[in-house]
Amino acid sequence: MIKLESVTKKFPGMKVPAVKDLNMEVNKGDVCVLVGPSGCGKTTTMKMINRIHEPTGGKILIDGEDALKMNPIKLRLDIGYVIQEIGLFPHMTIEENVATVPNEKKWPKEQTDKKVDEMMTLVGLDPKIYRKRYPSALSGGQRQRVGVARAMVSDPPIMLMDEPFGAVDPITRARLQNEFLRIQERIGKTIVFVTHDIDEAIKMGDTIAVMREGKLIQHATPSDLLSAPADDFVADLVGRNRSIKRLHLIRIREILEDVSRTKPAPEDMPLEDVKKQIDESEIRSVMVVDRDNKLKGIIGVNDLKKKTGEVAADYCQDISDTVTSDATLNDALSLMLEMGEGYVAVVNEDDQFEGTITLGDLLNVVKEDN
Repeated sequence: MIKLESVTKKFPGMKVPAVKDLNMEVNKGDVCVLVGPSGCGKTTTMKMINRIHEPTGGKILIDGEDALKMNPIKLRLDIGYVIQEIGLFPHMTIEENVATVPNEKKWPKEQTDKKVDEMMTLVGLDPKIYRKRYPSALSGGQRQRVGVARAMVSDPPIMLMDEPFGAVDPITRARLQNEFLRIQERIGKTIVFVTHDIDEAIKMGDTIAVMREGKLIQHATPSDLLSAPADDFVADLVGRNRSIKRLHLIRIREILEDVSRTKPAPEDMPLEDVKKQIDESEIRSVMVVDRDNKLKGIIGVNDLKKKTGEVAADYCQDISDTVTSDATLNDALSLMLEMGEGYVAVVNEDDQFEGTITLGDLLNVVKEDN
């Protein structure tokens, strides 16, 4: 889909090129993450693909066609672009922001409205609620979702993403990453993704291109990068805790059936049965679900001392956070550390309980990897 042949970029006044003799391919439907220290050339490389920066030398081929011979405006309109600062127009509503490219392409209003609704729904923003709002009324995570919706609305085959989740807090960032990966499974775009964070690169990329001083040092799958770094620079970038970093590569759903031993308690379960279930639980707690198996909360052994009641619902406490089964094991670990607990509840997209992951489960995975 994207092929860079001996691509070089030298800015006026620079003694050395920002990018030098870069050769790389990005296969159709893959997420290729460019990673490296500041000034390594990763953002410059990405911006040459849509000709924000014109290459000094070499070729960039898109589906075999020379990008330098294409109309640059049409090229940019046909490539989705998401940046860290999001770049929403503050004076425009959310629907107007998302519709920017369709309006530039002069789509019929009915087609534009339908696609705006579809994209907003896809990124988890109900059009009925958010269409007429302005960016200032949204959280950072919501604004980032709008940026992604705007980039995808015209159904571009290629998307460029420059530090797209870097401006939000770690928990929101993990959720946005997971939501985007879930969307990517459905839409299969070809994506060039820039980050300085090797953990994000390992999690998001089908392949990772490590750059240093304008040169490509290694282009490999996350697994190969962890197991066989090309040199000391890549090894230092990856870090020593490679077994822990492999938790980015494993989805919770891949191990849930083997490790989840905690049965939930129906909210009408009698107190004596709740006590028995807690006694048998590895985490000394039990999750409480309603008739539709939706997670209502949790009962710990100490909660039984604080209240009186006859059924599980009488003792149920709110649970602070959960993960979905398509999140990574590293997401589960991060949430455990955030909550100060040795476990985390797993739910599906409809908040239905699917099981629990414990710290012991994660340690077992790390041991098996060694």
